[in-house]
Amino acid sequence: MAGGIPAHVVAEVERLTGQLVGLASTGADISDLGNGPRPGVLRRMDAAGGWFYFLVAPREPLIIVVRIVPPSDAL
Repeated sequence: MAGGIPAHVVAEVERLTGQLVGLASTGADISDLGNGPRPGVLRRMDAAGGWFYFLVAPREPLIIVVRIVPPSDAL
């Protein structure tokens, strides 16, 4: 999924998603973290000059990364 994306961007996405999973495992509602039109739908979060889109699995400490967009200078 992350082929061709700079390693530092992938590492930052992994770090952030790990923190989101950790937060979810404490029982916190993370469905409204990041940017999106409403909680529970596709969210967007900044990472290493780019951003990534993710979904939060309801009732599970699971983050589904849908797309990683690297910074424009890495394209």
